[in-house]
Amino acid sequence: MNIKNLTTMLACGLIMLPLMGHAQDCRKKSNDVIETIMARRSIRNYLNKPVEHEKLAIVAKCGINAPNALNQQPWAVRVVENQDFIKETTEIFKKEMPEQAKRDANFKNMYRNAPNIIVVATPKGDSWGLLNAGLLGENMMIAAKALGLGTCCLGSAARFLQDSEACKPYLAKLNLPKDYEICYVLAIGYPDEVPEARPRDESKIEYIK
Repeated sequence: MNIKNLTTMLACGLIMLPLMGHAQDCRKKSNDVIETIMARRSIRNYLNKPVEHEKLAIVAKCGINAPNALNQQPWAVRVVENQDFIKETTEIFKKEMPEQAKRDANFKNMYRNAPNIIVVATPKGDSWGLLNAGLLGENMMIAAKALGLGTCCLGSAARFLQDSEACKPYLAKLNLPKDYEICYVLAIGYPDEVPEARPRDESKIEYIK
């Protein structure tokens, strides 16, 4: 038995189970996926606890397994575990954008107080870049939820990192490919809140029969 088949069987819980239980267990796993999607929330309050490297690696790998145009995988994913990076870019943010920092009474850092971030960049001018990055991001957010983590997709933090002259040394530390720009920053950490779901407008869905 090869590793791929063994991994698949482990994921579906097929090993050491009676044959009659195979289909039922795999259906349960499929339901778990749907439940995870429906339970995901944008998290803006986190515990002061960095995420383990192993979990961050799983989230990132789930991200790059997203579908993308022509399988060109035109993205750069940077998982920031360095706490100095987060603290020092936040100090720049507080200096340059003091009013925004004051809006959050619980402000700790510019990444919605998350202990870790994942920076996603795509090629400048790539017409499919935002779509590819969005697919990658959704994979990461769902994987994070499945691991007991929370996430929040941040656009303003991405723009600040990209545009602030004082952040240029930190942008360089991300080692992005030439002509790539930050698409978004994903805040990630252990949630310190359980927000209610926001209403969804199901009238946006129409069925053409």
